[in-house]
Amino acid sequence: MGHELRAEYADGSSPDDIDPAVKTWHVVREGDGLTGMCGHELDPGAAVRSVDLWGTGKVPICHSCGALYLRESP
Repeated sequence: MGHELRAEYADGSSPDDIDPAVKTWHVVREGDGLTGMCGHELDPGAAVRSVDLWGTGKVPICHSCGALYLRESP
């Protein structure tokens, strides 16, 4: 099963902003692109990144999504 990261924006920020403020990144299953593994609903226009960033410390990852992702990763 494939996964990707999708942004959750800080209050008052949106994907339409010139420089949107990302609060955290959620892990989503491919095909469930608008729902984080934690159940959080995400903006359809939210930025998407490779799940390869998980665990690098370069982006803040939702703790719950990260824990669930570990259970699905080889």
